[in-house]
Amino acid sequence: MAGEDPIPSRAHPRGRTLKGTPWRAQPEGHTVTGAGKRASGQAGSRRARLAAARLYLVLGAAPAHHELPDLLRAAAAGGVDVVQLREKSLPDDELAAVAHASRILCEQLGLLFIVNDRPPVAAEIGADGVHVGQDDMPVGEVRELLGDDMLVGLSTHTPSQIDASDPSLVDYIGVGPVHATPTKPGRPAVGVELVRYAAAHAPVPFFAIGGLDAANVGEVLDAGAERVCVLRAITDADDPERAARELARALEASGEERSGRSAGLAGNDGTSL
Repeated sequence: MAGEDPIPSRAHPRGRTLKGTPWRAQPEGHTVTGAGKRASGQAGSRRARLAAARLYLVLGAAPAHHELPDLLRAAAAGGVDVVQLREKSLPDDELAAVAHASRILCEQLGLLFIVNDRPPVAAEIGADGVHVGQDDMPVGEVRELLGDDMLVGLSTHTPSQIDASDPSLVDYIGVGPVHATPTKPGRPAVGVELVRYAAAHAPVPFFAIGGLDAANVGEVLDAGAERVCVLRAITDADDPERAARELARALEASGEERSGRSAGLAGNDGTSL
């Protein structure tokens, strides 16, 4: 039906086969294509949008507190730029069903859509990119599989991993976790020092991540971060649009302050400030 939500309300992927259900349905005239069939100008557009992005949201296929389509709409309205679907437990076919429907809605909302850890799924459903960890498929293999059109993100947790990020293979990195977080059990917090290191040395754009919310995001912004990635700060909020907007405003204010300082230095006549 025209205008029908591509992600049906209360559809839950776990425990059932989704082929043939509305999760798998495609809008009329839409064809899922792999990375090799994307329009040649798409890569440049994606990278330009990534460069302008400031707020990145990671969420699962079945958020605990909100319907997935409602959460995506609220995130977009609040100022989120990038959405990553992270779902470790679903088989590829079920993940592809959720990801495909989510990708359609994100495209309508103007959000970049990233799939976590599953490059073949990302290619199958026409995602904007994929994000992998240090223990997932090596980024060289990911880039070979996906080609140059799709974005590739990589998690980093140490200065050496930041230094090793190859701009020919990786479009952005995540830096963290800044604080300990239940979404990464056993992963020690890196604190703001790694964020400060990334601000000085990262060869590609980076997003600070890990236990960040409106109450503490200022510390990573003060350490030099221009972009942040959040999970529970938005997905667990009673009002996810408001939560996203508070983060977006903090990022905007920090960017304006940074621009003001740069303009002041550029206008200096060379004498000490």
